[in-house]
This record gives sequence, C-alpha cells and structure tokens, in this order.
Amino acid sequence: MGRLIYSMITSLDGYAEAAQGDLGTGAEVPEVHTFIGDVFRDVRTFLYGRRMYETMVFWETAHLDPDAPPHIVQYARDWQAAEKVVYSTTLQSMSSERTRIERSFDPETVRRLKAESDHDLSVDGPNLAAQAIRAGLVDEYALFMTTSVVGGGTRFFPDDVRLDLDLVEQRAFDSGLVYARYRTR
Repeated sequence: MGRLIYSMITSLDGYAEAAQGDLGTGAEVPEVHTFIGDVFRDVRTFLYGRRMYETMVFWETAHLDPDAPPHIVQYARDWQAAEKVVYSTTLQSMSSERTRIERSFDPETVRRLKAESDHDLSVDGPNLAAQAIRAGLVDEYALFMTTSVVGGGTRFFPDDVRLDLDLVEQRAFDSGLVYARYRTR
C-alpha cells in the first residue's frame, strides 16, 4: 500500500501560495533540490490540480537543457517516469507523458490508488490537498519552510480541519530553508 504525501514549499507563516509575490528563497540551491529529489524518488503517482500541473510540466523537458546540472536532469527523469493525474474541469489536453485528466476529485478512487500501489503517491497544491485532507487520505505532510513571512495567501493546511501529527524527520539547510516531515497519528 502506498502512502499519500502532501508536500509544498511554504512561507514561515504557513502559506503555500502568497497573496502577493513569492514565498521567499531557500529551495533553489542545489543541496536543497537534490534533497527534494531524493525524498520524492519513490513517488510514482502525482495528483495535481491544474495550476500545479502547469507549474510542474516544466520537468517534462528540463533534461533537454544542455546546461542543466545533474540534479535537475535526475529530478526531471524521475518526474517523467511517474504517473500524473490532473484534476481539472477546464484543461483539455496534457503536455506530458503518463498523464491523465480527471474532472473531479473522488476520495474512493484515491483510496483505491493507494491500496493498489506499491509506491508512494503525492498530492500537490493546497486546494486539491485540502480535499484529500478532509477525506482523511493524507498519511504524511512534508513542509519546506522558507525564511519569509508573507502575511496572506492560501494556507498549507485548510482552516476547517484538526490534525494530530507526529514529527518524524527534520532538517535545516544553510540557505535557511527548514524541512519538516509529519505523519498522521
């Protein structure tokens, strides 16, 4: 059975999307990017909302850049090898291999995906993840916290749920980014 992992870069004050500007720095350095690649190498299915998919589809061709460093090429190849499910009512076609569109999020289908998988799955994007959290589907939470306080936006955790979590791993990087992984009790 695969675990469903929700992970995002967040601001220090808990926003996965800033109301204005970006979430700050710290994730773009090779050490952090290599670590992220290593952490998510076992993920073989990504669940995305449309906007997150449109951000991540960059990895479909990132390996073709002749100046791409090895950690970028490796992440791109890992991403390309994974299945992608995009939840969207508006997207008409895919820009990547191993990708399919679902028009609505169905918790029972995701339960089945988890039960039948021998690899981990990831749900990415705070709005889609909120649906999975409310349905009790998320097994682990991985936060990559920048050093910025952004004051508003879309929160990593939805406001209307209570979760009791156990910290199972943490790491601080020289860039100031802090990684914290929690497991659902």
